[in-house]
This record gives sequence, structure tokens and C-alpha cells, in this order.
Amino acid sequence: MKAVVFRKDRGLVYEDVPDYTVADDEVLVKVANTGFCGSDHSLVAGGHLAEGYILGHEISGVVAGKGAKTDGPPLGTRVCIRPTYCGKCFNCKNGKQQLCRVHRRTTGIGDLPGGFAEYVKVFPQMLIEIPAGVDSRNAALAETFAAALHGIYCTSDAKGSALVMGGGPIGLCTVRILKILGYGPIVLYEPMAAKRDIALRYGADYVFDPLETDADMKVLSLVPGGFRKIFECSGVKDNISRAIILSADNGEVCIVSMIFTPLTVDAPFMINLKEIRVTASYSNTHAENSQCLQWMAEGKIDARPLISDYEPLSRLPDIYRERIDTGQAVKVLLKIGEEF
Repeated sequence: MKAVVFRKDRGLVYEDVPDYTVADDEVLVKVANTGFCGSDHSLVAGGHLAEGYILGHEISGVVAGKGAKTDGPPLGTRVCIRPTYCGKCFNCKNGKQQLCRVHRRTTGIGDLPGGFAEYVKVFPQMLIEIPAGVDSRNAALAETFAAALHGIYCTSDAKGSALVMGGGPIGLCTVRILKILGYGPIVLYEPMAAKRDIALRYGADYVFDPLETDADMKVLSLVPGGFRKIFECSGVKDNISRAIILSADNGEVCIVSMIFTPLTVDAPFMINLKEIRVTASYSNTHAENSQCLQWMAEGKIDARPLISDYEPLSRLPDIYRERIDTGQAVKVLLKIGEEF
């Protein structure tokens, strides 16, 4: 089958790889669409992947084969794919299946080959059925919205004003879900005009270029006293200090982005003086994916405005160099198999 694999001397390469043989407890999924995630870029740019590894974890497809001892959905079922979890460890029993440390198996960003290929081989516990009325392009990006929903769920139930820092896919999805959940006013900080425009379509009340002079003063005039919640989705380390300044008393700051290098907080005492709660989020759950798929079926979420680049799998190495690594793409979605 065809796949895009990581080669240490060349980066991403489109080539032939061996077809999968399905074990008794495995399921074969024929891939329809796979999205390229910011974490994929970090892994490629860092060069720390194993030789020949296949990335891609934002996957929609159809069940195409099953092992002899596998239950799971029947052949032809339309599915998304998420990590497995044991259901028995402390994290699983406390509703944190995404933090399972026992039997967690992960496609395309962990131990199993991913969706930048014509097929993926997974376990039946990893499958989420796609509801009627949701097409394969939306379904592939349900995980992106679920990551945003999980970040929101990592804060309290209180609604109110919200600032989203960073208008990448996760930040834009956060804007949309905050709107669905009834937050307001919702403000986005994002230097790229095209991303600010998408945020307005997704329900942002105000958008600002954070590099603009006096941007912080302007947003604080909209929410005197500061924001009830701030979601850092950009990966810009200085935004942590900035969020603390922009937070209201008893406000919450959730670090949704992954920051891989040391950072410092300019005025950590402000966390004390305002009694700010600083938290973070990681990944998402099956239930959160199902919720986002349901919102898609109801017409509350449409992922298509995020897609700046829609390309066949064979073009991924070029698109990575031309659009992803240069920061020009918003969201790259790959057409790999038959869509639905």
C-alpha cells in the first residue's frame, strides 16, 4: 500500500510499504481522510521519530477487515479512531482514560502506525462510529474539536468571558465550542487576518492582532477586571505571563498548547494576588469525540472552514515543505481513500 513515512535523512517520503496482516484481535480500516496536526509538525521538525514511522491520528475511514476473534462494528461501518485504554487503572476509573498508563495504544502519534497511509490496523476499542449526516472530512477533524472541548472541560463549569490565545486549528475550535456552550464575550488573539476571519465565522465576538500596540488595553476595556477564562493555544511561551495579567480575580488559565522548552513567568506573585487557577489539558476522550461528532450531525460544528489545504496523500511531503513548515497553512486535510 501507499503511505507517507518518516525517513531520518529525507523527512516525509511517499512510498510503498507492506500491506498489513490483521491479527485475531485487530481491525483493518480503509482510510478516507486524515488531517495533519500541529503535533505531527513538531515530531517531524524535531526529527525524533523512528525510521519509517507513519504519522497521522486525525482519521476517518471504513472498517475493511476484522480478526477472527474480534467483535467491534461490522464491515463497512464508518469510524474515527482514538487511543485504547484499560478501564482498570486509577486514571481510567476516574474518568481520565486519555491518561491511561497501562494498556494505552495510540495510532499515528505513539506506538502504532498512523493514518498517512491507505489503511490503518487498530484494536476494536479504538473505534468510534460516525453518526449519520457527518461526512468523512468533518469526521476526520472531530478529534481537533474534541481536543478543544477537553481543554474547556479541564476548567470549571462557570461560564463568562473567555480569551483564546492563538488561532490555529485548536484555538479556532475552542472559539466555536465556547460559543456552543454559551460563553461570552469570546475574544481571539491571533496575528494572521485569515484566521481571525474564521474565528468570527465560528462565533468570536471580537478578534485582535496581539502584536498590535495597546492590544491588551483594548481587550481589557471590553472585560473590565479581566477574563474569567483564558485558553493558551498558540505555544508562545510569553503568553503564559500575558494571560496572568489579563486574567480576572479567581480567573482560570488553561494551557492547551504543548510547550517543549523551559519557560518563566514574569510576575508569578500575580497568581497569588488574584488567586488564579492555572491548569492544562492533554488529548481528549472517546466521549468528547462522540459529543463533537453529534454536534456535527446537528449542524452546530462544521470543520470545513478550517481546511486551507486539501490534497492527495502523495502531495504531503511537498505540502509539508511549502505550506506547513512555513506556517502558511491553517489546516491540511488529505484525501486518501473513498470519501463519504
